[in-house]
Formats: sequence, C-alpha cells, structure tokens
Amino acid sequence: MVTASLLFLTTLVFVIWQPRGLQIGTTAITGAVVALILGIVSFNDVLLVTDIVWDATLAFIGIIILSMVLDEIGFFEWCAIKTAKLSRGNGHLMFVYALLLGAGVSALFANDGAALILTPILLAKMRILKLNAKSIIAFLLAGGFISDSASLPFVFSNLTNIVTANYFHIGFGEYLANMAIPFIVSTIISIVVLWLFLRQDIPTHIDTNLLKNADDVLKNKMLFYFSWLFLTFLIAGYFIGDIYGLPISVFALGGGLLFLAIASYAKSVEPWHVIKNAPWQVVWFSIGLYIVVYGLKNAGLTDYLSIVLKELSSKGDMVAIIGTGFISAFLSAIMNNMPTIMIMDIALTDIPNQALVYANIVGCNLGPKMTPFGSLATLLWLHVLAQRGVKIGFWEYSKFGLIVTPPVLLVVLLSLV
Repeated sequence: MVTASLLFLTTLVFVIWQPRGLQIGTTAITGAVVALILGIVSFNDVLLVTDIVWDATLAFIGIIILSMVLDEIGFFEWCAIKTAKLSRGNGHLMFVYALLLGAGVSALFANDGAALILTPILLAKMRILKLNAKSIIAFLLAGGFISDSASLPFVFSNLTNIVTANYFHIGFGEYLANMAIPFIVSTIISIVVLWLFLRQDIPTHIDTNLLKNADDVLKNKMLFYFSWLFLTFLIAGYFIGDIYGLPISVFALGGGLLFLAIASYAKSVEPWHVIKNAPWQVVWFSIGLYIVVYGLKNAGLTDYLSIVLKELSSKGDMVAIIGTGFISAFLSAIMNNMPTIMIMDIALTDIPNQALVYANIVGCNLGPKMTPFGSLATLLWLHVLAQRGVKIGFWEYSKFGLIVTPPVLLVVLLSLV
C-alpha cells in the first residue's frame, strides 16, 4: 500500500505541476510503466484497465473534435454574443444567461469542452465589454464551476459518466432518465449559490452595444444552420446505439470525424490542424493514471472503501447516497476525480444499490471544484486562463470552491434520494 500510494502521489504531483511543460499523458504513462516494473500492477491489469477506459477516451476525443470544428465556424461565439445581448445590458441577467449557456455547452460537449472552448470566448467578450478585473474573475469562476456541476445529464457529458456507465452496463436512456432531475437541480442551485456568493462583483449595467452582430462571427452560415440539425441527429443516434448496445464512442468519435469531414469539404476548417490540436494526451492520461490507480486497488484501498460503503448502505438510502457522494467528492478534491471514479466504482461493485452509483458520479463531478487540481477540466480551465494573462491563485480558488461546492452538492444528492 505504501509503495502504491507513493507512486500515485508522485504521478499526481507531476500531472498538476507539469514541470518544464511535461505533458499530463506522458507523466501518467510513465507512472503506469513504473507500476508495472515494480509489480504493483500486472500486464493483465493493464489490459483490464484499457478495456474499461478505451470507450470513454475515444468518445471524449470525438466530442472535443466536434467542439473544435464548431468553434472554428463561429458556433460558440455566436451563442455567447446572442446570450449577452439577450440580457439587454442587465449585468445580473447576463450572469445568469452566461451560466445557462455554460450548462448547455457542458451537457452537450462535455465539461472539458466547455473549459477549452467556451472560456476563452467569454473572456474575450468580457474584455470587449470593458468589465473590471473583479467582475471578470466573478464570471470566470462561475463559468468554471458550472462546467463541472452541469456535466451530469448525458453519458458523454463527462469522462466520469462514461467510465461508470460502461463499468456498470448502464444504457444511454437509462442514465438520462436517472440523471435528468439531478442535472436540472444542479444547474438551478449552482446559479443561485454562485449569484449569492458573487453578486457584489457583478456590474448592474453592461453596454452590450460594444459587441459585434452575432451573425458577423459566422464563417459559414449554411454550415452553422446545418450544425443544429447534425447535433439533433447525433443525439438521436446515441439513443439508437443504446438499443443495439453499441459503444458510445461509435457515435461520439464517428460524429466528430463526420462533421470534420463535412466542414473540410465546405472549406471551413483545416482538418489536419483540428486533428493535430485535439487533446490526444488525454488518452494517455486516462489509461496511464487508471493503471496507477489500479495499483491502489491491488493494495487493498477499494476493500477498505467497500466496507465503509456497505456500512452506509445499511443505514438507508438518504444516509447512503449523501455519504457516498461526499466521500467521492472529498477524494476527488484531494486526488483528482479521474482516479476517484475508478476506485469508487470498484468499491461499489458488490453493493446492490444503483443509487450509490449515481451518487458517486455526482460526487466526482462536483467535488473536484473544491480544489484547483480536482478535475482535468479545472486544470485545463486554469491553463487556458493563464495563457491569456489571468492568474487565479491556489487559495483564492480553494476558498471559493470550499464555500460554494458543499451546499450545491448536498442539494443535488438530495434530489437523487
């Protein structure tokens, strides 16, 4: 256990620190190789982990490719401008509408997609609108939070969702049926709590006339209008795939590549540029870190967790759901939600209460917001902001996350009950 824990912590520190630009995937794979050499995991464990995460990682790549193409044609910028102008200059309405947009993007294009694509667009628009530094930080903190808290409704909305749905053989429709209400509750309570916490930093009036016309940002209007139809058919495809038991990556990656081909034919994007800039490191990160985490499972960590979860399960649904959700949230905050979801999924394997599976997802999606390193989406979000000259310190972020996250998490978990 000591060796496995030290290797995991070392790997995680280098993933967060990224010294000399060291890529997260390279670090995770290095950790996996060391785990194999030290005998913490076996080659069969590597094959098992790869079997667990391949669908999730390929689906994620497909969603990001689709998001990048839509971004290239102006889809998200159009949405951001329309949302801003809908507020008619009311700063508080703009705050709410921006969070609703963030929730929609997170749900349909995954939390990481929201962090990578929407954040730089919103930041650019806020600078055009001449918001002061405190107001910009307020909008950014709220947008970063909603990207994870709203990543609940669909299997593809978060890597944690895909991994867990595959692990427990939960279909696309079944998952949506169980998580639709928690998603709505999470979106509403997130907006309420974020507004209460940040309202003093939100300007009363914003001059939206400074923004250009939404249609002027579109690179190809016909492709833009077609994209709405394409997204509708793509979501329908997920339901059809569910009926026939097809992997979600068939539609996520297939849809992303198909739309890339269509946009390339319309001469709206450079396909090689999109493929080259897709986050391939996430594939190696997922596989590598999960292999390292599997070493903790071999060392007995999941056995200890299973004992605790079985004890909670004996206390009734409310105690079990809230307890499981907060355990997942706490572990996600201190050791990242990607390893946490796998450890908790394994620990929940022999507990016959599927509500705890969903509580685990909620905890792993919201809990990471308590620390800057709790989720890959937050790390990407901070990296995007740093590239654009916005620095949010460790304690500044943690103070915000530790105050806002627990009440939102509690209410969402109660909605599961």
